[in-house]
Amino acid sequence: MVEEENHYGKHGEPRKYDPNFKGPIQNRGCTDIICCILFIIAIVGYVAVGILAWSQGDPRKVIYPTSSRGEFCGQVGTPLENKPFLFYFNILKCANPVVLVQFQCPTTQVCAHSVLFLSFIIVHFPQLRVTGITRRCFPALGLKGNEITVGNQTTFDDGVNQNRKAILKTRLGVFNVRRNATIVIETRMVVMKIFEDYTQSWYWIVIGLVIATVLSLIFIVLLRFLAGIMVWIMIILVVLVIGYGIIHCSIEYVHLKNAPGANITLRELGFQMDLSVYLHIRQTWLAFIIILAIVELVIILLLIFLRNRIRIAIALIKEASRAIGHVMSSLFYPLFTFALLAVVIAYWTITAVFLSTSNEPVYRVFNEGSKACFHSNTTCHPENYTDSDMKKDCPESQCLFAFYGGESHYHKYLIFLQFYNVFLFFWCANFVTALGQMTLAGAFASYYWAFNKPDDIPACPVFASLGRALRYHTGTLAFGSLILSIIQVIRVLLEYLDHKLKGAENKFAKFLLCCLKCCFWCLEKFIKFLNRNAYIMCAIYGKNFCTSARDAFFLLMRNVIRVAVLDKVTDFLLFLGKLLVVGIVGVMSFFFFSGTAKGVDVAPNLHYYWVPILTIVVGSYLIAHGFFSVYAMCVDTLFLCFCEDLERNDGSAARPFYMSTTLRDILSKSTEEPMTRSPSSPQDEEIPLKMQKDSRE
Repeated sequence: MVEEENHYGKHGEPRKYDPNFKGPIQNRGCTDIICCILFIIAIVGYVAVGILAWSQGDPRKVIYPTSSRGEFCGQVGTPLENKPFLFYFNILKCANPVVLVQFQCPTTQVCAHSVLFLSFIIVHFPQLRVTGITRRCFPALGLKGNEITVGNQTTFDDGVNQNRKAILKTRLGVFNVRRNATIVIETRMVVMKIFEDYTQSWYWIVIGLVIATVLSLIFIVLLRFLAGIMVWIMIILVVLVIGYGIIHCSIEYVHLKNAPGANITLRELGFQMDLSVYLHIRQTWLAFIIILAIVELVIILLLIFLRNRIRIAIALIKEASRAIGHVMSSLFYPLFTFALLAVVIAYWTITAVFLSTSNEPVYRVFNEGSKACFHSNTTCHPENYTDSDMKKDCPESQCLFAFYGGESHYHKYLIFLQFYNVFLFFWCANFVTALGQMTLAGAFASYYWAFNKPDDIPACPVFASLGRALRYHTGTLAFGSLILSIIQVIRVLLEYLDHKLKGAENKFAKFLLCCLKCCFWCLEKFIKFLNRNAYIMCAIYGKNFCTSARDAFFLLMRNVIRVAVLDKVTDFLLFLGKLLVVGIVGVMSFFFFSGTAKGVDVAPNLHYYWVPILTIVVGSYLIAHGFFSVYAMCVDTLFLCFCEDLERNDGSAARPFYMSTTLRDILSKSTEEPMTRSPSSPQDEEIPLKMQKDSRE
């Protein structure tokens, strides 16, 4: 008895019996008001950032190659329609990571009929004294003449003489410059081809996602009526689908045995823009075989060693199916979550594009003469620089491209606006997810704490729970999602630092960064687990985030054995269901877009057929995750309510359990201990039986 009291004292006091408690408390107040106000202010600021970005940005910079003068190369209906190529003055600056953020290469760019490569020589070898560049190639620089002067030798713009060419090839590495330029051009062409593939296949992608939605909904509905059978069917089908993948990859591996060029290694092949090239290499299919075989082996071993716990988890899923059967509207709530997340993602994407395309080319005065020029590094305009006073004061100066950005307050703080956009994206996305968790938790808690099911279940439990969450607990949802968002942003920054330090030789810095990444990954998983259970407790009792998180954590610690037995096993079974949906839709899309399916001639002609396949696979997993998360949330809510029920009641006639006999047998078998009531105050035993009956009514 002393040991039991110490156990409860260490992890908080157990719940006492309350004859007036009948599930989620209706008489509650607003929680975490300060965080609610901060969230509303942040949303208002987010809208202001979006409006500002839309007024400054131009998304055509993403679609068309853009010159330094803001001209769109190859745009139909413009004078540059026949100049689709972009000439980079310093091609190596395109390798700067800032390109990923700004969608611009920080060097002067002009539209051209074909690609030129002299710029590398001009920038990196000024000792050659290139003094003239044709106006036809560089109209933005304001330079005169139709010839190029290298050292003491002058040639026309159609090339350099043979002797000079030989010197340039040997001393300057023009071939490397041509290769770097080709990589940039190929990258842009690949992006354009991917964009074209999306325009050609977007309706088929939508159809594939609709199929994934219908398939997920069918599985969820069948789980409601045939939970045990459907779980075993999912397990068997997952094993069969992965097995088919191994067989298919093996056939392709054998088929390429005598194919020319199929035996080269991935290391020899290197990185290729066209990913379909890898499918003609035997080593690629061998890698697929190994990966699928490992996944198949792991799943089979888990099924063997966890067979007893899997039976218990299946029984718990059956109980969750009964709860969902009484709250059928919960099956369609993920559609609402998908809609909100789609709005958040679309707003973030559009704002990011407009912010990234709002930079302007900035030109500065560069003086190459021996005489000092007090206008050096001053902002200038290349259109009228030849006739400007600065040119008259410094005849040997030039107005050249300096950087992309701008000198207004908006451009100076553009990087902070980008960061704010990313941070608010995480915060809003986590808020939407948290809203769904609390809404479903409140609905399933209403089911559990209904003594006479289904008569005592309130009408429209999902809508009632959603209303309570938005009316009283917006601050709590914002608080929990804020903590999670901060951790996720830190992880993004750590990934960025890891990318920057890939070429570093400091082993200690790499080790420290690896440790930090691991720690924050674990912290994110723990916060997600804690938030999830805190939202359940908040949905039931209406307390603030910190109190709900503490109560949930202590309740789980007082039932740690049951948590260890059931939590991850149930998640594993639901994960197999997600894999099955993704596998079926993925295989169907592969046969359709790759042209493997016989008799199907409606597939679009694509540059890369893996683009719609990959999009459908990722989208299908997100859709399946949304639907199966209803079951996961139901199981977690029932489990916490079960633990509360054990502490509040003892199963006697005066204090009967709210749990069903099936659920009591499931969880008592999982821990192999009798269902005994937790210690409570002696006054609880003196409550008259009549009062108990009245409280149930």
